[in-house]
Amino acid sequence: MTTPEGLPVRIDAWVWSVRMFKTRGEAAQAVRAGHVKLNGEAVKPAAQVVPGDRVRVWRNHHEHDLEVLATVRKRVGAPVARTCYTDHAPPPPPKEFMPSVPVRERGAGRPTKRERRQMEKFRGGLR
Repeated sequence: MTTPEGLPVRIDAWVWSVRMFKTRGEAAQAVRAGHVKLNGEAVKPAAQVVPGDRVRVWRNHHEHDLEVLATVRKRVGAPVARTCYTDHAPPPPPKEFMPSVPVRERGAGRPTKRERRQMEKFRGGLR
């Protein structure tokens, strides 16, 4: 449900409708807290967004740099939401799985005395 001719829409409603936040209240709270910036400036939830604006959203320890392509008032599906903006932020770095402690196979039974000593040594225990 795109607004005709790119009419202005409140910023809290827009970031909610393009699925950056789960609820409208959560979106308004993020705007008030300064986690959403419009053209590089912190704004109030009632600020108007039009196509061509840049919106920066800090969410889940990652910054999204969105260029507004279309304005929507109501929440839309994910495929439609992705057509309303272009994300210029670099993708987050890949998460590397590096266990901090040695992992034992499930069902391997109790550790042997040797394995227990190795685990204690690794953890900085005795010795």
